Amino acid sequence: MSLKKMNPALIAVLAVIIVFASVGCEKLKVNKLQANHYFIKANQAFSEQKYRDAIENYEKALELNPNLVQAHRFLGESYKAVFSPGVETERNMERADKALEALKKAYEISPENEEIIHSLADMYDKLRNFEEAEKLFLKILEMNPTNMSNYYVVAEFYKKYAGSRSEEEEGEKAENGEKTPFEKAEQMYLRRIELDPENPQGYAYIAQFYEDLEMSVKRIDQAYFYHDKRTDLEPDNPAAWLSKGVNRWSKAYRLQNRLSRAQRLQAAKESESALLKASELDPKYPEPYSWLSVIYQSVLAKIDPDRAQRYIQDGQMYIERYKEAREAEAERQKLAQELKK
Repeated sequence: MSLKKMNPALIAVLAVIIVFASVGCEKLKVNKLQANHYFIKANQAFSEQKYRDAIENYEKALELNPNLVQAHRFLGESYKAVFSPGVETERNMERADKALEALKKAYEISPENEEIIHSLADMYDKLRNFEEAEKLFLKILEMNPTNMSNYYVVAEFYKKYAGSRSEEEEGEKAENGEKTPFEKAEQMYLRRIELDPENPQGYAYIAQFYEDLEMSVKRIDQAYFYHDKRTDLEPDNPAAWLSKGVNRWSKAYRLQNRLSRAQRLQAAKESESALLKASELDPKYPEPYSWLSVIYQSVLAKIDPDRAQRYIQDGQMYIERYKEAREAEAERQKLAQELKK
């Protein structure tokens, strides 16, 4: 967890905890009352990103009441927040050990709590302990197989370990004969689509997955296949058409040394068509104009020298439209903010 950016979900959980931690205090023994006091102080410090203060108060609360499961959890989250992944100093690794100890205790007390399982899996992931993190992420899927977001979370976990791989490496099996992280990530994205085939977001996720791999004709075309499926499902979404257009530009420009002139021209024209569709659907949308300028000047003008001057002029025209659309968008946002006052 970044020291500069708090997870809003954690803040929401804390808000609920603070309310319920105050209920029934009159029935608690003195030590539990004191534990509750430190627990609330710790939650406040955590929400303000004062993690060292939070650690001190969570530990005091747990000395008085060792069964406060959320105190164990957020003690672990606090240590996680001050831990720096990849830094193997004694002090930093001690923080990692403390985070694991607290999160494992929370898991021991509440083994079916999905949020605690995710917190512990995330800590193992930060330590690059693939096996332990994988077990826990898969347990979340087993517990809640109908939650589509879980498949994305697990796919993204595998994706980090797939890294930037060539197509030859992707085809290799792991030494023990099991699937590679790349194959497991791909399987999760496809499983999400299989379970919810009418949801365009699943197609967007897997397209992005292929585009984030080492660039190749095969991968960029696989991504395009799923962008195409997405626009079939939501033909009126300009963002979907924009993604499709950018994909074709990537093929025509970034893979230009692997393609024939005819192949580059085809990809460029497909890009132009998709970007024009995006701007047609929403003339106020700035980004399609920017990318139209790019496709005209960086690809089409070079593929077709006889028409280069026209393409360059069209590119300049779309740059101006982009600037106008951005200015109009900024004015709308400014007006919206003023109306809220």
